[in-house]
Amino acid sequence: MSGTPGRHRFALVGAGARAEMFVRALVLDHPNTAELVAFADVNQARMNAHNDWLAELGFDPVSTYPAADFGEMLAKERVDVVLVTSVDRTHDEYIVAALRAGCDVITEKPMTIDAPRCERILRAVAETGRKVSVAFNYRYNPLHEKVREVLAEGTIGEIGSVHFEWLLDVRHGADYFRRWHRDKANSGGLMVHKASHHFDLVNWWLDATPVEVYAAGRLFFYGEGGRRHGYARDYDRAHGAPDAADDPFALHLAEHPRLRALYLDAEAEDGYHRDQNVFAPGVTIEDDMAVLARYSSGASMSYHLTAYAPWEGYRVMFNGSRGRLELEVVESDFVSPQAAGELKGAALHGVQAAVEEGWAKLTVRPFWEPPREVPVSGYTRSGHGGADARMTAVLFGGHTDPMNRAATARDGALALLTGLAANRSFETGQPVRVADLLTIP
Repeated sequence: MSGTPGRHRFALVGAGARAEMFVRALVLDHPNTAELVAFADVNQARMNAHNDWLAELGFDPVSTYPAADFGEMLAKERVDVVLVTSVDRTHDEYIVAALRAGCDVITEKPMTIDAPRCERILRAVAETGRKVSVAFNYRYNPLHEKVREVLAEGTIGEIGSVHFEWLLDVRHGADYFRRWHRDKANSGGLMVHKASHHFDLVNWWLDATPVEVYAAGRLFFYGEGGRRHGYARDYDRAHGAPDAADDPFALHLAEHPRLRALYLDAEAEDGYHRDQNVFAPGVTIEDDMAVLARYSSGASMSYHLTAYAPWEGYRVMFNGSRGRLELEVVESDFVSPQAAGELKGAALHGVQAAVEEGWAKLTVRPFWEPPREVPVSGYTRSGHGGADARMTAVLFGGHTDPMNRAATARDGALALLTGLAANRSFETGQPVRVADLLTIP
């Protein structure tokens, strides 16, 4: 470790919207253990926007580097830890370069988007002895911690099967179809970009690894299917388009100061449009996906992800030899007309409009006994259930973690494998053994 004793020097690559949560956590919450020293990005305007926000918080700007000068930044700024929040398909480039430069890495999920990139990261970890942590913040949600605790205690016995349903509403789900995620070559599709969160949870809850996956998925609602359903409007991107003015699926960047600074005002540099029409041609990811997975423990999982639901939340049920555990989370019970065109930010999840309600309930249903609700303390409806602050306290603040929740490169690979196998099964119509994609020690 270089720099001030007791403080790690952090650099961040990928200065988009998700970076803001990490930047604020570094400078506001963990100044005694972490020091932000540099940004790298393909777009100077985005880095300037983050420096402007640092100034608003009372901090000096940090150095900025073109992404092509990433290696130079690591050496010149004496970086200890790299934060990777770039486009998913570029994660492996920065992770491997950072490891080989002697840095540790914290990367946003997914760790990467395909098996060759994953293998490259795992090989670099083994060869350098450096550490990769994957920001699976859902592990730090108090609800999810309690689920792991109840299962580990054997309350419902041996787990035979899991049923997991995740619903993205027509505000949050739509946002994946406006931006770079809509191209599977960038994101790996929602089975990788989004569901890796969920697959990691199941691996963690069951203390097991995926063995075989069978899946079916299609683009049903968004893309050119929007014309069939009567939602299509004839514009490419919302900004400046009259047809987008009253479209509930349109994102109006000019009305959001932070998004305007990060994207609208930055377009001249790279031509990236953050507000594409969700029903325009060019979408190559699925919006309705079903998965059947078998695990090393013998348990099975049925999983469904819907990206066009009227409400947002999830249900997960565990069937065991001594009963059943049920978790229901409603993050927003509907999308209000006033908020339909708002951005569903990573830290907001259903709380933008006061009229929208949410709740969470964890229930044990033992054999031959009445069901009982399990109390959970610390859960909130912001910051991913309070998980973001808890995660950054471990990753940046060096807080002790008796639950050992920090996800390693191996954990990132195992979460990725279920989604990659699902994508392969979409293509072939056949079950896929994950060992045929990648062998993980």
